Amino acid sequence: MKSVYFDNAATTPIREEVIDVVCEIMKNNFGNPSSSHSFGRSSKVLVEKSRKTIARYLNVSASEIIFTSGGTEADNLVLQSVVRDLGVKEIITSKIEHHAVLHTIDQLVKDYDINVEYVKLEDDGSVNPFHLESLLANSTKKQLVTLMHVNNEIGNILDIKGVASLCKTYNALFHTDAVQSVGHYKMDLQDIQVDFLAASAHKFHGPKGVGFAFIRKNSGLKPLIIGGEQERGLRAGTESIHNIVGMEVALKKAYDNLNEESLYIKELKQYFIDGIKKVIPEVKLNGCSESLDTSTYTLVNICLPISPKKAAMLLFQLDLKGIACSKGSACQSGSSQNSHVLTEILNDDDLQKPSIRFSFSVYNTKEEIDYVIDVLKEFIT
Repeated sequence: MKSVYFDNAATTPIREEVIDVVCEIMKNNFGNPSSSHSFGRSSKVLVEKSRKTIARYLNVSASEIIFTSGGTEADNLVLQSVVRDLGVKEIITSKIEHHAVLHTIDQLVKDYDINVEYVKLEDDGSVNPFHLESLLANSTKKQLVTLMHVNNEIGNILDIKGVASLCKTYNALFHTDAVQSVGHYKMDLQDIQVDFLAASAHKFHGPKGVGFAFIRKNSGLKPLIIGGEQERGLRAGTESIHNIVGMEVALKKAYDNLNEESLYIKELKQYFIDGIKKVIPEVKLNGCSESLDTSTYTLVNICLPISPKKAAMLLFQLDLKGIACSKGSACQSGSSQNSHVLTEILNDDDLQKPSIRFSFSVYNTKEEIDYVIDVLKEFIT
């Protein structure tokens, strides 16, 4: 059976070079970086080298990169500390953020006396900048804005430079979940004045279980996890050296090859869009995902013209054909939970139809796209 992996927004295959370095570190550099003997010192050197490399690609100081277990922890570290330690009394966000942000905010509302405002969205899921400015201008409370750079379901790209500038104008802090964009878009965080940013290695062909938070110097943030002085006191626990070095190599490969690989993936996305519209003219592309400018080049989210009854078998059939993708619909087989993102932007009729996210990487091919489109055509007709 043919096997096709089009779920790269969920996680990516690990590069061979990353696997090699992770295995090498596990064999030869097992010392605890906190130990003062030579084994510990050699591990510490590797951790700090990785920190400097990652910082260089983002144009920040090494001290502003804090290693975490991934994007979810990085989001939690920032969101919980700004409320608990920095006196934030109002959070501005959107209803289509990742659950790592939304559920954390829900918990903060229960634990602290804070207010949450949800910025209005356009019909395609884009943030309404005028409403965002209104929320910032008409509050006397200390505010944090948290909006993701690239939406993980529909791919919409936020103008984080513009939002950061707006936040500076109104003395608000700005956090962005950049899990879907780090390693896929160049970022100069001296030019883009975000205060906090979250990233995860497994979204750019690195290992799972490791990521980082960018925390701008002198932020005053305090740790989420306590019990040690690692990560400049901001994240207790023995560092996962092999994963950290694996992340460094993955990010280096991603950015060193970015021009070539992003062009290739853009061609794949456009090829998919052209192909699916040709064989299924009634297909709709959710959010901004048809665009290569206002949406990430790595994914499309399509709404298929299928009855709810037939839609119940769609993902099952795709899986039987060896196709890995992700549902993004309010009504799907075996699911009691709606897509909170699509629920905000689709009309009632389209919510009854199946929406599927296909996300691409440099390891995919046009032949795989042809196969997927043929399977979808066969299922629908």
